[in-house]
Amino acid sequence: MPHRHQRRIRPVPSGLHRGDLAHVAGKPIAFATEIDRVPANIDHFWITIGIGTGEPLRIALSTHSRQNAAAGFDPRMRVGISTSTWEQLPAAGLVKSACLDYHALEAASPITFAEYERPALETLLKEKTSRAIFIEAWGELYVRAHLGIHQIHSMRASCSVPRDLTGRDGAIRFYFADENQAELLLFKYCGQL
Repeated sequence: MPHRHQRRIRPVPSGLHRGDLAHVAGKPIAFATEIDRVPANIDHFWITIGIGTGEPLRIALSTHSRQNAAAGFDPRMRVGISTSTWEQLPAAGLVKSACLDYHALEAASPITFAEYERPALETLLKEKTSRAIFIEAWGELYVRAHLGIHQIHSMRASCSVPRDLTGRDGAIRFYFADENQAELLLFKYCGQL
């Protein structure tokens, strides 16, 4: 019998593995800003969506770089927003994603990035999530007591992380009812081109 305080790890959905680049889509259910007694530890914003399986999925967005802060670099997130319109919402669900590359997205349509302090980014994400009727995101699959995706940002080398991965970037798109508008948000850390 497992220890009563041991957390239950959920099984990975069929055809997927922990660490896979995944694409998720669904209706927003809830959102929350991370809470900690030590403000410097707060670096996430969570969005829960329904993906049509009966089990919610968590999207974990970084709002501040603790690694950059610890190394003496700019800890702010840089956010680029690409707007578009939609005619039909994507199908709800969770599937393995082949590739997402910011360089290809930026080559197709230049995107301007602006720096956000953590509280301002939390406010932006609250506003977008509150208005959204549907959300899709790309990121790395994780499985804990809940199913989720994280690493929703550029995976290129940054000021404090030398690892340079191409084609594994993460992003989030919000779909709004007003005039069928959609906004794709891209996230970069200090030093990411």
